Amino acid sequence: MTNNNIHKQFYGYLWAYILVALSGCMGNVVDGIIVGNLISEDGVSAINLSTPIVQFIFTLHLLINAGAGMLVAYALGKKNIDDASHFFTRALTLSAGLGLLLTIIGGLLFPMQTAHLLCDNEHILPLAEKYMHVLLIGNPVFIVMWGLSTMVGVDGSPKLVSTAVIVDNVVNLILDIVFIKFFDWGITGSSAATVVGHLVGITILLSHWRKPENRRLKLQFSGGSLLESWKRIVSQGAPLAVASICLTLLLFSANKIVLSTTGRTGIFVFALCMNLLTVYNLFLSGTCQTLQSLGAIQVGKGDNDGVKAVIDKGLRFITIAMVVTCVLVWIYPQGIAELFGCDEPEMLAQSNHALRVFALSFIPFCYIYVLMIIYKLYGHHRMALFISFALSLTVIPVLWLMSKFATDAIWYSYLIAYIIEAAVIFFLHKKKNIEFQIKQSK
Repeated sequence: MTNNNIHKQFYGYLWAYILVALSGCMGNVVDGIIVGNLISEDGVSAINLSTPIVQFIFTLHLLINAGAGMLVAYALGKKNIDDASHFFTRALTLSAGLGLLLTIIGGLLFPMQTAHLLCDNEHILPLAEKYMHVLLIGNPVFIVMWGLSTMVGVDGSPKLVSTAVIVDNVVNLILDIVFIKFFDWGITGSSAATVVGHLVGITILLSHWRKPENRRLKLQFSGGSLLESWKRIVSQGAPLAVASICLTLLLFSANKIVLSTTGRTGIFVFALCMNLLTVYNLFLSGTCQTLQSLGAIQVGKGDNDGVKAVIDKGLRFITIAMVVTCVLVWIYPQGIAELFGCDEPEMLAQSNHALRVFALSFIPFCYIYVLMIIYKLYGHHRMALFISFALSLTVIPVLWLMSKFATDAIWYSYLIAYIIEAAVIFFLHKKKNIEFQIKQSK
């Protein structure tokens, strides 16, 4: 494949996957902005306290569809349509099944207990309960939307993915206002709008199979061991899923630590910082999924130069995105707080400082995350798995120590943790004499 073709395909995949990430995480940001302006700052905090749920749902998606997406990409690169359809079918059925299981457990049997687990503040808890309940019931829609977006993109229709996600988020934005302001559903209307938006997105994605030329991937239930297929899917998706489940634990732990240490003001400021991370994650998720899908296709073809070209473009893009985002935050952090309806002087003052610190903290985080994918592409699975664990779990002890012994500097916890982690990765890379050489997939 020529460099020009890779350039064209890279940005086709990239913008599609950025929009997939937009669908996955910007729902909370949109909800937070509208709730902050139409309800209260406590509503923003309630939405942030629900992020472990959204992140856990996203973890299931990564475990299933990120892994299956790589296997489908490998198969398509080798022109093996039967294998591609086989993994596509297994991923779709597993996504729907786990989504329904989570609906039953979290949405129907234990919704109150889940809310109390994530929030113990009496002022925020009533809002958190209402917002989380709808998310738990509607979670299968999230997983299927993200899964179909991945598969349709790998199958050669990234523009359709872009369209579906744009419409999804526009519907979410409009219904947020309609449900909250005109139907008077309060914060429940905000999470309901997100679910309806995903349903609309799924409908658009299904149109991919209306055209005969787009029917390479089809439902194929026969052939191969079901357990063996799921094992391969989970094995491929494990590094990203482990990183995501660790992030879920981090979000849960960080919310608890910040809320108990800094109270109502601190948890609102932390919510703003996590929304800033969402912006970084748009670019990061898009870059990593592009590296996985397009890079895996090149590996399937045995195109060493193609893999290197994809990685080079990915690193260049994420660098530019991080620099631009960081500069904007440093210039005008107050604008972010005001966007979420903040007008209290104390909250604004803390927000300005914390946002600038977090803008720097997320730079090493993004590079480490991209490096995890590069290790995975080159077949260094143990290093990829190590980074998956370390990305989030390194932060928890640092954050706890700062909350106990240096409360005023608690916002530096993430930056310190990621610098420590980068040093450890560099040491292990040198000690193990790791080389980046393409290994053919089996």
